[in-house]
Amino acid sequence: MKNLKLLRKEKNIYQKDMAEIMDITERQYNRYETGITGLSVQKLILLADYFGVSIDYLVGRTDNPKMNK
Repeated sequence: MKNLKLLRKEKNIYQKDMAEIMDITERQYNRYETGITGLSVQKLILLADYFGVSIDYLVGRTDNPKMNK
């Protein structure tokens, strides 16, 4: 996930805190952030809503974080 780490650091949040928000283990969150494991659509939506960005931005398909509404 190209921009997940960047977004987390901008908000000054630890991986363990993100794992709690997502109701997963810290190890699983780390795998998402490093791209070892892919995210489900539900988790992508949760993260996009949490950070206020588009899913395309999260996965690196665009450099524009704006959500299309």
